[in-house]
Amino acid sequence: MRGVPILLAIAVVQTVCAVFFVSEILLTVIGLRTTPISWQTREFLEIGAAVGLLLGVVLGWLALSRTWRRARQAEEKLRAASGAFMELLDERFDDWGLTAAERDVALFAIKGCSLQEIAALRNTSEGTVKAQTNAIYRKAGVSGRPQLLGLFIEDLMTGDLMPEQAGKDQSRRMA
Repeated sequence: MRGVPILLAIAVVQTVCAVFFVSEILLTVIGLRTTPISWQTREFLEIGAAVGLLLGVVLGWLALSRTWRRARQAEEKLRAASGAFMELLDERFDDWGLTAAERDVALFAIKGCSLQEIAALRNTSEGTVKAQTNAIYRKAGVSGRPQLLGLFIEDLMTGDLMPEQAGKDQSRRMA
């Protein structure tokens, strides 16, 4: 939001300078003659317009580089948050004592995959996936996928809930 006035100023300066140059050409092409001004004044106006355009280009590049820098910072923060979420998942999966297969199924379930999709991805039957999801829910102390996902969302929002406490808080809210 701080850069908006600067960008508007750049646009205004470049527009005024461009209008100056284009109007000179159009007036000559159309054949409209204006009252002549001294060549010194004309040169100063052209120099001022050229400097204005150059200033707009420089300020535009500065704004663009700042935007690129902010985008890189946002990507780094997103990468860190993604890593933190994966650490949180691993931590909770360890706390719950999930097997490697249950970890895979839990991860797919959290990503929103259906039982059929999880079975296809893991090359197992839907019955096996259903048994694994039930084991995951039992170990996590939840009754279904929404509550499982809710545990992680709650942990991300507060950052300090233990799985057992989160499960109790979640069941209190559902009652």
